[in-house]
Amino acid sequence: MATSSSPSQPSPQNAANDRRIDYVELPATNVAVTKQFYISAFGWKFTDYGPDYTSFEDGRLAGGLTKQVTVVKGGPLVVTYSVDLAAAEQAVRRAGGTIVKPAFSFPGGRRFHFTDPSGNELAVWSDK
Repeated sequence: MATSSSPSQPSPQNAANDRRIDYVELPATNVAVTKQFYISAFGWKFTDYGPDYTSFEDGRLAGGLTKQVTVVKGGPLVVTYSVDLAAAEQAVRRAGGTIVKPAFSFPGGRRFHFTDPSGNELAVWSDK
């Protein structure tokens, strides 16, 4: 997957990027609905590449949504950060996400898990 660099991000060929996560792809049973969820809940920016693929930028990491018939549960857990965990949970609910693990404490702070409209499970954490 080719990625683009911006003035604030070094080129992918930069040695500082060697062996670091560069791109995350999430399966989506409905790309348009799942895209709208992430726009509403987190404000992600998207670039469409046809009806079955869209790439996103969250301001820190890039990735994509790719059309799949089903979403397999139990894969790697993608975790986002929020300065206000309660506000993030409200945004997820308003956007149509389902809370599957209510907020709980762990040694680094607190987090909750949710599923997006396609069934992908992600988490949001905060150190506050």
